[in-house]
Amino acid sequence: MLKTKTFVKKTRSGGVMKIVREHYLRDDIWCGSEFCVECKQDSPVLQKEACIESNLCPFTHYLIPDTNVVLHQIDILEDPLIKNVIILQTVLQEVRHRSGPIYKRIKDIIHDAEKHFYTFTNEHHRETFIERLQAESANDRNDRAIRVAAKWYGEHLKNAPAAEELKIVLLTNDRGNKEKAEETGLIAHKCDEYVKSLIANPELVDRLALTSDDSNEITSSKLLFPEHLPLSKIQTGIKNNTFLQGTFRASRDNYLEATVFVQGEGEDSKEVLIQGLQNLNRAVHQDVVAVELLPRDQWVAPSSVVLQDEGPKDEDEADETETMLKSEASEAMLKPTGKVVGIIKRNWRPFCGMLSKSQIKEATRHLFTPADRRIPRIRVETRQAIALEGQRIMVAIDGWPKHSRYPNGHFVRNLGSAGDKETETEVLLLEHDVPHQAFSQAVLSFLPKMPWGITEEDMKKRMDLRQLCVCSVDPPGCTDIDDALHCRDLENGNLEVGVHIADVSHFIRPGNALDQEAASRGTTVYLCDKRIDMVPELLSSNLCSLRSNVDRFAFSCIWEVNHEAEILSTRFTKSVINSKASLTYAEAQMRIDDAHMNDDITRSLRGLNKLAKILKRKRIEKGALTLSSPEVRFHIDSETHDPIDLQTKELKETNSMVEEFMLLANISVAQKIYDEFSECALLRKHPAPPPSNYDILIKAAKSKNLEIHTDSAKALADSLDEAKLDGFSYLNTLLRILATRCMMQAVYFCSGMDSDFHHYGLASAIYTHFTSPIRRYADIIVHRLLAVAIGADCTYPDLMDKHKQSALCNNLNYRHKMSQYAQRASVAFHTQLFFKSRGNLNEDGFILFVRKNAIIILIPKFGLEGTVFFEHKDQKHSPSLTFNEEGPTLTVEKHTFSMFDKVKVTISLDASNIQHQKIRMALIEPVIPGVSVAAPEDGPVVKRPKLDR
Repeated sequence: MLKTKTFVKKTRSGGVMKIVREHYLRDDIWCGSEFCVECKQDSPVLQKEACIESNLCPFTHYLIPDTNVVLHQIDILEDPLIKNVIILQTVLQEVRHRSGPIYKRIKDIIHDAEKHFYTFTNEHHRETFIERLQAESANDRNDRAIRVAAKWYGEHLKNAPAAEELKIVLLTNDRGNKEKAEETGLIAHKCDEYVKSLIANPELVDRLALTSDDSNEITSSKLLFPEHLPLSKIQTGIKNNTFLQGTFRASRDNYLEATVFVQGEGEDSKEVLIQGLQNLNRAVHQDVVAVELLPRDQWVAPSSVVLQDEGPKDEDEADETETMLKSEASEAMLKPTGKVVGIIKRNWRPFCGMLSKSQIKEATRHLFTPADRRIPRIRVETRQAIALEGQRIMVAIDGWPKHSRYPNGHFVRNLGSAGDKETETEVLLLEHDVPHQAFSQAVLSFLPKMPWGITEEDMKKRMDLRQLCVCSVDPPGCTDIDDALHCRDLENGNLEVGVHIADVSHFIRPGNALDQEAASRGTTVYLCDKRIDMVPELLSSNLCSLRSNVDRFAFSCIWEVNHEAEILSTRFTKSVINSKASLTYAEAQMRIDDAHMNDDITRSLRGLNKLAKILKRKRIEKGALTLSSPEVRFHIDSETHDPIDLQTKELKETNSMVEEFMLLANISVAQKIYDEFSECALLRKHPAPPPSNYDILIKAAKSKNLEIHTDSAKALADSLDEAKLDGFSYLNTLLRILATRCMMQAVYFCSGMDSDFHHYGLASAIYTHFTSPIRRYADIIVHRLLAVAIGADCTYPDLMDKHKQSALCNNLNYRHKMSQYAQRASVAFHTQLFFKSRGNLNEDGFILFVRKNAIIILIPKFGLEGTVFFEHKDQKHSPSLTFNEEGPTLTVEKHTFSMFDKVKVTISLDASNIQHQKIRMALIEPVIPGVSVAAPEDGPVVKRPKLDR
């Protein structure tokens, strides 16, 4: 049966276009029930034994949730107890339109065979399709479609054998929809009524999302925040430049401060400073908000105070706290300041943390403290408070009324005991949105069948390089070997150098489930004690890994160079290699240094090392930066998997050797794919930092009577080279660490969507990532582009679509950033484990930053950072603190602290707060009488940036 709808549309040129829409209706769409004998279905989904024990529905029943139930109560639907649910096409389409994350979750539930969720295509069934009535809203039409489908199910299954007791239950929180459903004889219940009636799992009530009616019950009558403007007014304001749209970024150090990043063209992007609870106006980290700029005379400077939310305060305390934010500041230090006037898009997700149990006996309302300090506390209602004490749990936000100090939310699930290694690892992966579920069968089905081998047909399409003396050089224990190298003398007196990269794109073909999963994950995540692979282990540690003494597919970049490392020719080819050795950096260095060793591998390594030194010198002469950051390595106990030793990494010449050739390969490939595909090449750029980023570096150097020039990367590199003081050898490292903090984040982009290709840190006009396809999806795309460029593979539409490439780059940039944060969190947690049984250790450190009420100290030996607050020992008097913004310096009881001052601290683990165990640093030298120090809740911050290879 065919339904058609005809209408006319005015075109841009002023003409009229007739449009005919066809909608096909069918009789052969099955109901999915085991009861039914009419539908000719092979494998029905809905069970005969569909009885969830319920006081409200004590009979066999199928559930049909409406759109809002799916959107707001997805945590309930995910529970194993909820089975035999019919998801209508109408509902699924609305959910897809309104929330991508919820749509993915409901699709995952539908694909879970044990849940027995059935998708019924009611919009194409002849008896359930309805047309929209005149003057009927789209929402009312969809509600009616849901009721019609529910009614049809009841009638359709009424006469099925043994289905006399079966009922259809509509779940809706819409009062009008419920009343209309009951008028037509349907059984309809509010979701919370139904869940509270379940006998088998009374705890499921805790997972109910609060409705607007519920949330009003737990708020005060006092108005705490301004009303949010409606979306229509926000859109008008943005159009006429009254408001700005941007991403809300809460501060980790100060709960009363945030910035809103307003995206613009090129250098037109700006940050707006927000200070004070009312101006923050219920925005949560990563929300898209509308802000109104305050008059210029109300602009303020970013606060140097470190503030933690200690809970609700009375008015006087709150005013005093907010006054601390404000300080005298020079005109140059003032930032554009604004207030949040409305929320454009909430980016809420389930948050990990711990329950702060109410002191009121038998209370059911408690505060949840998130692990992420940028997220406000959340008010939740639960009857499991005693059982959840000391547990890591997940909570979702339901809403934030203007009368409530905190948002309202609901319990999602228990993750395990706080402090347990598995639990804490799960928390850091969830908090940093790292996909870490096991690979699905759909993904695994696209792996090569074992045993696998290289065929004669494969050899015809590839260059046979197995005779070359190729070897790999990697960290100890590396199993996912992406790259290998060779260097040999040519008869004409020149040298041939090859970088051979695992040919992952041969195994992962565009568009299949394996490719989609790798694209979604974006990167492999390396934690201290485990690795979260981007691709299944069969590929990452076996078939793609360039292990020694086995034949492997590679994508080779081969140069002919002279002895001054000048490139004479470049060629790219798909190849087969056989690595002659898998070496660690230390083993490779030992071969190079041992004068008695003179085998082919060692000679190749020496040739590579000699050329690498020349390449590095040339890069630095062009203005490439050599920055620094404390990197630590843990030695893990093989049985307990606890860290038994912690030390900063020692870099060898061989680290730099591999680095230089990876950089050279990336630059060569970038130029090749851009020459061939100027509109859709996937490249990587590193924007130059705005001059204001360098303010702290210039101030720090000036305090030591040194001058840092930041006009260009070369000027910065040269002045860092010259920045030395007699008797203070570590000063140069401190300056380079500080310079690293001034840098912008390097990002992937599509060449057809940007005009600035420059990589600031590497001083390269063009750059990409080609050398690590086992652990980075960007490299797989670059391999595909290069393969098409040299005629080794065919293209496909998405590869040549610059808009899709740009969207892919956005995801890769996000995944890369979250991966780095997860790695740092893993280092911080393992550092706590290391110090847990060590007692107190006294170590030298240097002041990295000075704040209004604290100093941040770096311990070079362990690569640790810790914040030390100053307070009076008797807690009744504040110590005398004088902060000088210009220095910056902090004077505490007549002693002045400056950046890079040497101090001595006692390091210990403070486990008094199980939610935020921390490394405590207490000053030993200098001694300040009458003043005590405290570490922040977040513990150490360990940063681990690498050269962008």
